[in-house]
Amino acid sequence: MPTWNWGQPLDGIIQVAYIVEDIQAAMKNFGSRLNLGPWFLFEHFEFQWIKYRGLPCELDLTVALANSGHMMFELIQQNDAQPSVYREILDRRGYGFHHWAVAAQPEHYEAVLARYQQQGFALGLEAMVSIGARAAYVDTSAELGGMIEVIEVTSAVEGLFTQIHQASVGWDGSAAIRTPGRTAV
Repeated sequence: MPTWNWGQPLDGIIQVAYIVEDIQAAMKNFGSRLNLGPWFLFEHFEFQWIKYRGLPCELDLTVALANSGHMMFELIQQNDAQPSVYREILDRRGYGFHHWAVAAQPEHYEAVLARYQQQGFALGLEAMVSIGARAAYVDTSAELGGMIEVIEVTSAVEGLFTQIHQASVGWDGSAAIRTPGRTAV
């Protein structure tokens, strides 16, 4: 079966994500309880554009990514009170599990997203992240208990996800929180 550079199958789930109240505390808790790390922290995550339920919006998010083996874990802290796919779940049941993510090659991204929409799942959020890749959430929460994110894996995204995976292999607990573009802490 063909795989991404970080080891997940092309058509498989690549990520499990949680919304958290305090990302610093969550990184420590998930890290120590589940032996996840190191965390790659993106404060005030940057978007080129973002739409919530079809309308342009602004969101202030802090995101942390870490791997356990080939599976990526994401922690998301929303830093504002704007309506969002994160607030929807938070208001419904509180902090905790939010979504699974599947990866799509750029030439298949639209078809993968359309497949979920053709199954009757509404588009909750769509965005272009700062490194030039698209991502979207389809709302499968009523049926599956969480949403599904479709991530367009451009070469920049694949490079980042590979870096995160490689940092986790044989990780000794040092530099537990890393901020890309800054010195590890």
